[in-house]
Amino acid sequence: MMMNLKYVAVLLPVALLLGVAFVYLNSFYRLKEDFCDSSTGRFVDENLIGSPDLHLVTPDGLKYPQPSILHGRTDTVSLTPWLAPIVWEGTFNPVILDSIYQKKNISIAATVFAVGKYIMFLKNFLETAEQHFFVGFKVNVYVFTDRPQEVPEVKMAAGRELIVRSVPSSKRWQEISARRMELIQILIEETLLNNVDYIFCLDVDSRFHSRWGTESLGGLVAVIHPGYYQDDRDKFPYERRPSSRAYLAPGEGDFYYCGGAFGGLLMEVHQLAKTCRKNFEDDAKENIEAAWQEESHLNRYMWTNKPSKVLSPEYLWQDFKPRNPEIHTVRFSGVIKNYAEVRPN
Repeated sequence: MMMNLKYVAVLLPVALLLGVAFVYLNSFYRLKEDFCDSSTGRFVDENLIGSPDLHLVTPDGLKYPQPSILHGRTDTVSLTPWLAPIVWEGTFNPVILDSIYQKKNISIAATVFAVGKYIMFLKNFLETAEQHFFVGFKVNVYVFTDRPQEVPEVKMAAGRELIVRSVPSSKRWQEISARRMELIQILIEETLLNNVDYIFCLDVDSRFHSRWGTESLGGLVAVIHPGYYQDDRDKFPYERRPSSRAYLAPGEGDFYYCGGAFGGLLMEVHQLAKTCRKNFEDDAKENIEAAWQEESHLNRYMWTNKPSKVLSPEYLWQDFKPRNPEIHTVRFSGVIKNYAEVRPN
């Protein structure tokens, strides 16, 4: 009897350890399975489980002003109802954020489409990006253009690179707009997967004015459109035809987001691009084109897939608009242009 009790005393802890190991390994492999890209058969957990946003460590000895939960901006809202930050000037400390992400050695991709006469805006875009866009970080800028010979030479800082990709010309600007999601999806799958942490997709007919940096990083990042942020949602130019997959019914929608600036973690943007592309193509098979092409599909996607960070209109202002009092700084803006001159139709 005593021998049996001794065996039980020894075997019981072993059985418990084996049980814990089984649960752990089973959970791990289920998690790996959940994050497997079924289209490629590749695991993408490095971009999600190992997200650079999950563990934020500042270096020892960093000094900065004491934060406060009682004092700050009172003229704007800095949190969505689903608790995503809304980034305005005065709501973040760039010293803290840069110190965190510099230790992580992150890399950022940016895409820009300079098709047809839009190539005229590329030089200003690239030069101002060198001055203000993730300065001090590794950045690859991917330029999609049908005029590769006209891409300007712009001196890039160490760790930053300009990569040109040729695309066909188009007779309709809507077609150029429509293909963006497809090309972003393919770029991520064929080039960026496992090589880049974040990606931002930006309009070429724009320029940087001041810092756009680590404060903008997040899972899925949206920019609030400067033309509609003061309006009720019934005035937003959502796609209102139920026949379209970009449809948003009256009473739906949070904000109106820009198609000219969005981004986030690589696999979050991949899922957005893949979904919007499919919905756009399914609409096209039924001879439907959403009101504002990929911007309409992006707004539909972000209605159900909430962005984890929202950037204020500082991050895509419009040069023809006077600066409203709550806009303390303009970081990125659409330039003034004659659409009849630059668009093919």
